[in-house]
Amino acid sequence: MAQQKTVLITGCSDGGIGSALAKAFQSQGLRVFATARTVSKMASLEQLPSVTLLPLDVTSSASIDAAVDAVKKETNGSLDYLINKAAINQYLPALDTNIAEAKHMFDTNYWGALETTQKFSALLIAKKGTIVSVSSISAHANIPYCSVLAASKRSLEILMDTLRVELKPFGVNTFSVVNGVVRSNAQNWKHFENWKLPDDSLYKSLEQHIHDRISEKDGVYNDGIDRVDTAQHAQRLVDKILAGTTGTLWIGGQAGGVKFATKYMPQVVLDKLFSGGCGLEKLS
Repeated sequence: MAQQKTVLITGCSDGGIGSALAKAFQSQGLRVFATARTVSKMASLEQLPSVTLLPLDVTSSASIDAAVDAVKKETNGSLDYLINKAAINQYLPALDTNIAEAKHMFDTNYWGALETTQKFSALLIAKKGTIVSVSSISAHANIPYCSVLAASKRSLEILMDTLRVELKPFGVNTFSVVNGVVRSNAQNWKHFENWKLPDDSLYKSLEQHIHDRISEKDGVYNDGIDRVDTAQHAQRLVDKILAGTTGTLWIGGQAGGVKFATKYMPQVVLDKLFSGGCGLEKLS
């Protein structure tokens, strides 16, 4: 009988893509280690068979070490798949960005993924496994108010491209997922309840416009963009992962369009395309 394959996913809080990925992997018969900073925020996963919930803060070396030890004990020192999904978002004009908060975003979105990968590498090499890091189309589009988020995600893709070459001699597959627009809790209005621009911001007159654009309530988004169902997106992505995809996978709402546009359209057209609806024309 074939040994049950294993996957560890970071960032599995309820309502997000990580949680949906955990459910999709579990439905395919894998042993799932679902992680989040707070285990109680993964309540939708706790009754699923073959799913183990672990606390994991990717910005804490001690927390990562504890997760590695827990997985080692359960799998005899091996892991088939590592999914770096944990991330935080920030939506602000670049000039208004709080540098300390921006550094914390990089600690989570980039350095956290790197350290998690480093510390699980021996387990992955033991199974000639696969490392997947989740990026975003925002990493390829100069969308206003997303500069630091985009930079952290693009940096993650560059890291994965390099790891793919460096880990090839050890039989480890590595690739990036460029997520398109997908329904998740990342833009829930509760995250932006106290969001505001600094009083001296050049964009202060756009504060309400930006707030409305970046947040959703009761499943209603104000940016006019149709989003892919989270569960369907996760199942498609898991199918691709299990099929041995490598390199970079563009998947989800508008992913194909952004890939085409950034490859073939002139920058002046892209500037207009990606800034549409962001309110900047009101400042001219």
